[in-house]
Amino acid sequence: MLVSPSGPAPRERVDAGIAYLESWGLKVEIAPGALDRSGYLAGADETRLTGLNTAFRDPNVRAVVCTRGGYGAQRIVDGIDIDAVRADPKVLAGFSDITALHIALYQRAGLAGVQSPMLAWNPDRTGTESADSLRNALMSTAQVVLTTRSTEETSPVRVPGPTTHGTLLGGNLSLIVSTIGTPDMPDLTGAILLIEDVNEAPYKIDRMLTHLRRAGALDGIAAVAVGQFTDCADGWTTTIVDVLQERLGDLGVPVLGGLPTGHGQEQLSVPVGVPATLNTTAGTLTVEAAVA
Repeated sequence: MLVSPSGPAPRERVDAGIAYLESWGLKVEIAPGALDRSGYLAGADETRLTGLNTAFRDPNVRAVVCTRGGYGAQRIVDGIDIDAVRADPKVLAGFSDITALHIALYQRAGLAGVQSPMLAWNPDRTGTESADSLRNALMSTAQVVLTTRSTEETSPVRVPGPTTHGTLLGGNLSLIVSTIGTPDMPDLTGAILLIEDVNEAPYKIDRMLTHLRRAGALDGIAAVAVGQFTDCADGWTTTIVDVLQERLGDLGVPVLGGLPTGHGQEQLSVPVGVPATLNTTAGTLTVEAAVA
């Protein structure tokens, strides 16, 4: 079932995403109100929450796939029917603003999810490789392996260290930071933290990472997996790579950049809330499946 917990989704792009899912043999339903629009939101809070809970409560629905991010998930996250989620776990797929839902569902119900492209499909950014990656994440129990790419802007960000194991948590950095002080902020002790972002100047990324550090959120983390930081530049000479290396480099844990997940080209899907292994020597993040 397609849901829109955040921003509004253009129908023509949703139709393109549906075509992918149906080509994989899946039956696609659209949640009530999922194509609504109210300014920068996909309808009223009540409408968006009803659509999300409809998907979680329907026993025929086996995957809940978001149409797009934007903004709005945190406005409805407290109303999620957690009893329904616990009674009938089903994978939630999406990224960006959907990070708020991934974190909340993991924290309250131990639910794994998939950070993935969303169904308001953008062929200019997400092509066949992105589609195949989403299909594998939703429909296979095989491990997902992301390998650092020299073509990714964050590929120089690396702090060597031993092979590290931990639960992969996180997603969009802005949403992680916005969760601080709420009941949903998870304890990251022993976790591998995944971060990515878009359209944030380097000094803002510095501010967010500094906030995490000052809040004690990074105390005890096992490693950091750095995805795509897309269009994160301004007029200063300090680059996003400079900020990430400086703010993460002295944590005393392995850090691996250049992972192709986030808002960049050919974004790949990766499960979250599941065991993972980060290997800075091989340049890989290996993640257990979100589905069983």
